[in-house]
Order: sequence, then structure tokens, then C-alpha cells
Amino acid sequence: MPPTTTAPTPAGQAESKQNPAELTSRDEAATFKVNVKLVVVRVVIRDTQGHAVGNLRQEDFQVFDKGKPQVISQFEVERPGTLIAKAHQNSEEDLDPSPGNLPSNSETPPSAPERFVAYLFDDIHLEFGEVSQTRAAVERGFSTLRPTDRVAIFTTSARTLLDFTDDRAKLRETLLRVQPQPIAGAFKNDCPNISYYQADQIINKNDPQALAVALQEAASCYPPMPGAPPPNPAAIVSAASAQALNSGDHESHIALGVLKNVVGNVSRMPGQRSVVLVSPGFIAPNMEHEYTDIIDRAVRSQVVINALDARGLYAPLPFGDIGSSSRLPPPPAKGFIELAAAAANDDLLAVLADGTGGVFFHNNNNFDEGFRRVAEAPEYSYVLAFAPQNLKLDGSFHTLKVKLKNPQKLTLQARRGYYAPKNFASPDEQAKQEIEDAMFSQEELHNLPVKLRTQFFKASDQDAKLTVLAHVDVKQLHFRKVEGRNNNVLTCVSALFNRNGNFVQGMQKTVTMHLKDDTLAHKLESGITLKTSFDVKPGSYLVRLVVRDAEGQSMSAENGTVEIR
Repeated sequence: MPPTTTAPTPAGQAESKQNPAELTSRDEAATFKVNVKLVVVRVVIRDTQGHAVGNLRQEDFQVFDKGKPQVISQFEVERPGTLIAKAHQNSEEDLDPSPGNLPSNSETPPSAPERFVAYLFDDIHLEFGEVSQTRAAVERGFSTLRPTDRVAIFTTSARTLLDFTDDRAKLRETLLRVQPQPIAGAFKNDCPNISYYQADQIINKNDPQALAVALQEAASCYPPMPGAPPPNPAAIVSAASAQALNSGDHESHIALGVLKNVVGNVSRMPGQRSVVLVSPGFIAPNMEHEYTDIIDRAVRSQVVINALDARGLYAPLPFGDIGSSSRLPPPPAKGFIELAAAAANDDLLAVLADGTGGVFFHNNNNFDEGFRRVAEAPEYSYVLAFAPQNLKLDGSFHTLKVKLKNPQKLTLQARRGYYAPKNFASPDEQAKQEIEDAMFSQEELHNLPVKLRTQFFKASDQDAKLTVLAHVDVKQLHFRKVEGRNNNVLTCVSALFNRNGNFVQGMQKTVTMHLKDDTLAHKLESGITLKTSFDVKPGSYLVRLVVRDAEGQSMSAENGTVEIR
């Protein structure tokens, strides 16, 4: 959706004093969408008890891009709240003491969003006991939420949902509404009891054992009756298998479709983003394109999918479900099919988690521990960045591998790869893609000499003017010399997000510089300040500033917070 914009604002005071032929600017709506000059990888290291480890250094890590070692150019150790603390520091810093710069009037740092977790309950496949125990564990986990966490609740049936919020009362109220929602009209036949997995084995895989078990079960369900035509087990199995397969396909398509939408929703949030899929697992035969597309979208958007098997420690009953209305016990070989089905249901959850660098918690009844691993913010994480060498603009997938030089029985969680950019039709299109990708991240980049500060003025109790100031030390930029002028173009994008991470407004300012040597050396010695103003309502806002220069093709991204009361 195109960003909402305000009317164009005048250039900053430092800009307006310069000769327009040397320094000009224009404002426009921030309607764009990084060439991957810098790949950022967030890494979590855990010990054997599952606790995050925070005492590692840059030299302890190795990063490989398609198997080739890379030079780590940026390294940070972060704890929850680190980015917001930095953002508040940015908002409080004085740019310079010149009269044109007003003191910042930010007060205490607001609880601006930093991490977004979307719980997706697979209520289409979940049974009542599974919903009850996982729901209770999630509710207990809400007590560990931090002020900078935002949580959303979705269901595959789409009957229960809550957008991102930090309102715990609303979260608990919505959680209590999550119930099993099997699709109306879904096929279920107790005798012969042919599951979606067995139907797939019979119809798609042509498995003779699965067919033989079904035929034997059908024969026991419908014994010959005196004076009646003999039953046809083959016809019974064929019809039951087709119905089970169609019903299962329908449910899997819906579940994957909702997961795709949730990933898209989460990808638009400005911070660390993850999806927690709570499901007993399900199969998706002949749907590889659908779930690999979900993984691709998640990887492109740096969204992690974590999964929790709601069955816990699962053990299929060897003689069938005690609640089944079948007249006779199932054939002995039926138990092997049920065991295979149980394992297959886990496969897709494992693929989704592994493909996005997530955690898969399964085969364990400790759901409190499970949700701690898949949903809580780790106490420590490492942010590594590197610049790929000789990167081809072909849109191809690059596998990433992060290793520890001395693993010491530690486990590592990190994204599995990234996509190279495509060769855009023009440098402008490339710049737009770079800036949009950086805008909806929350990682900070410091490749340009840029400082961020915010100011606001309340016109009334209901209206305020928020100003975002970007101070650029132009003497440290790269310039292209043409006919005695120093040329460069700065693109400065400011965006506001509300306290729940929803995009509010965005504005792009383009500054074209054709500077004489004297102007660059003396008149702009203190740099320039770019100003963007927004009309807002009182409230808490996250400010995201991205500045890119055309000549050096470098970029900086800064975070700020402001609370207008």
C-alpha cells in the first residue's frame, strides 16, 4: 500500500543558504520498494540447556557464502532493548551548537516496537487437548513479554485473529477464543479408517502395502451378509481414499495459504520478525511449490518461522483409536502406517523452520520450555555483516553458513541464505529497492556520516508537528568531479511507525550537489542538515531514517524514538 505523505516541506536551513545551482533538494512521497551490498545475519548461540550465550567475539565466527569464506565487516552483540536504547540516544544527541539547531524535546524513551512475534495456531488440524495445553503455555509465556515486544495471533481457519499489540488483556482474550475449527464437511470415515497420509500413499505413491491394509480393513468392516451381494472392498477403498485425499488437500492448501499471508504481514513490520506455527503437523503432497514459495518469501524478508509440534511426545496407539467405531481391531500392519504418518506430519514443520533459520520444538511435553525456545527473545544475539565479493545481479539464492571456530557443544541458529538482487533497469530502481529493504528492517548501518535527531511542537492537544533532522558530514562523502564541481546525490528517507509497528507516514528528500571546491571546503565545513516534517497526533513513534549516496553507493540507517504527550 503506498505510504501516506504530507505536503512537501522546505529544505533545511543549511540547505537554503547555498546557491541553488550548487545544492538543491526536492521532496516526494516515499513510494519505493538494497542491492545486497551488505548482508546482515543475526545469530543466536545456545548451550546444551538451551540458554543463549553472550560472551563470544567476532574472531570466534566464520561466515560462508556459497561455501566461500567472507570477511565480517560489522559485528555487534545485542540484548533485548538494545536498538531502542540506541534510538533514544540518537534522539537525545546534539548535532551541533549552531542557532539553527533546536534542543531535542524527547523525554523518556517510549516503548517503541523492536520485535514482532506472530502466533499462528493451526486450528484446522489441532484437536481440543492440543489447543488447551498449548494455549495455556502461550498465556504463561505472555508474562515474559518485554515492553518492546509486539505480538499478533492468527489461526489457519481465519476465525480468530488479533493484529500486533502489546495489550496483554487483548492477547489473553483472543487466545481464549482459539478452538479447534475442522473444516465443515471434511470427510471422516471410521471404517475403513483411511487417513490423509494413507490415502496419499495409495493414490499418489501407489504403495501396495498401504492398499493391502486398506483392503483388509474394508473387508472386515463389511462382512458378507446372507442373501446380499458380496461387498467390493476395492470400490470401498477407492472411494474412501479419494474422499480422504481431497479433504486433506483442501485443508493443507488453506493452512499454507494462511501461513503465506502471515509471513507477508509480518514482513512489513520494522524490526526482528518471526512466526510461531503451533500445529500437530500435516502433510502437503504435491505442494512443494507452495511451501518452498513461503520459505523463499520469508528468507527474502528476513522472517523466521519457528514451529512447535502440539502433539508433544507423540505415541500412536498400536491397535487404533479407542474412540473409533470400527467393529474390529485394525490389521497389525496398520500400526506401521500410523507411525509413518506421525513422522511425516513433522516433516513439513521441520522444513519450514530449517529453511528460514528457525527452531523446531517437537517430541517433548514441556510446552513452557518449547515456547520459550520458539517465541521468547534470546538474552543475547550477534549481528554479523559482510559485503559479498563479485556479487552477480542475477536474483539467485545464496546459501549462507555460519560456523563457530570452536563449537564446544553449542548450537547455532541463523538464516540459511539470501537472494542476490536482480539487475534493475536503472540505478534509480536499484536505489529504491535498496532503501525500501533497509526501511522495513531495524538493523542499523553506519556507512555514511549521518546523525539523526527529532523535534516536535504541539499546535494543540490533538495536533503536533514532528521534525526529523538528518545531519550529514558532506566532507566525508565520495564525490565525482565534473567541470570543476563536486557531484553527488543524497537520497534521504524518513518514515514513522506507530507504537505497534504500523507504518504511518514516509517522505523522501533528494539532495543534488554540484559543489565548488570552496563551498565544500569552507562553507559546508560543518555539514548540512536535512529536515523533514510530519503532521501527527500525540503518541509514541519509531522513526526510521535511511540515507543513501549515489556516488559511493553507501547507505546508513538509523533508529529514533519520540513520545508526544
